[in-house]
Amino acid sequence: MEAELSLEFLRVVENAAIAAARTMGFGDRHKADEVAVEAMRKTMDSLQMDGTIVIGEGERDEAPMLYIGEKVGLSTHAPKANFPAVDIAVDPLEGTNLCATGAANAIAVLAASERGGLLHAPDLYMEKIVVGPSCKGAVDLDAPVADNLKAIAKRLDRDVEDLVVIVLDRPRHEKLIEEIRKAGARIRLIGDGDLSAGISAAVVGTGVHAVMGTGGAPEGVLTAAALRCLNGQILGRLVVSKPNDAERLEKMGVKDTKRIYDTTDLAPGKKMIFACTGVTDGNLLRGVRFFGEGIRTQSMILTLDDRQVRFIDSVQLEKRPDVKVRFN
Repeated sequence: MEAELSLEFLRVVENAAIAAARTMGFGDRHKADEVAVEAMRKTMDSLQMDGTIVIGEGERDEAPMLYIGEKVGLSTHAPKANFPAVDIAVDPLEGTNLCATGAANAIAVLAASERGGLLHAPDLYMEKIVVGPSCKGAVDLDAPVADNLKAIAKRLDRDVEDLVVIVLDRPRHEKLIEEIRKAGARIRLIGDGDLSAGISAAVVGTGVHAVMGTGGAPEGVLTAAALRCLNGQILGRLVVSKPNDAERLEKMGVKDTKRIYDTTDLAPGKKMIFACTGVTDGNLLRGVRFFGEGIRTQSMILTLDDRQVRFIDSVQLEKRPDVKVRFN
């Protein structure tokens, strides 16, 4: 599956990113998301696979495109063909507000695995802590913030004061922010995009050492897929805040609402592909760049089985006989 589809999924996220980037700065987050979804779906339907969306834009009644349970790929047109069966998690535009305002770190994202390889996470909040390979096994979701920061610092052979922790800038994180500051670590507050932040925490050299706080559960599964390939760790617990949340979880087969999920619980697959393309410039990837003779994108493709991490710089040239390729 990885060899057959990794570069095909590159096309999927590239096309979604390009479509979204054309709306950058227009102030219309819904339009940006809509065009990214349309581009992603159209490209996926051209792939030789029997795909099922397990994390998408929502339930079918709420999301006409890329809804949970939707079938994608050429198998929808050729049901008897022997295409690989793939579960797919998507976020066609992570950071819709970021794209709408032209802010950093908007990306188009897809993760895929064999059937059952990705947790069917409900659209709820999830408590999370994300760390890189050096700190794997050192943190505890129920431990005091200061203790986790000390454990991270010890693994990285540095002081707590040297750490940078990313936190979503939300009122619900006031206490968390206070505790991080009290412990002495530095904080980078972000408006959106805890998925791209989680990936950054698992890549050496980004200057990010952990991500803490509550964000979307679907984004937690996508982060876990990336971290499986990068050897990082995410710990997460679903947040049940409304009376019907427990009912939804029960229907989805989630019996223990207080369970702490580790990386392999969220993304247990043996075959895993994670692909993302920058929409706006960010910590890891440059955004889409339009120029007179083409379009340039920067993407990251991760595969678990063959342990490959690829950063791919692509140029799509205009179909003209006099077109020229530029080095930078």
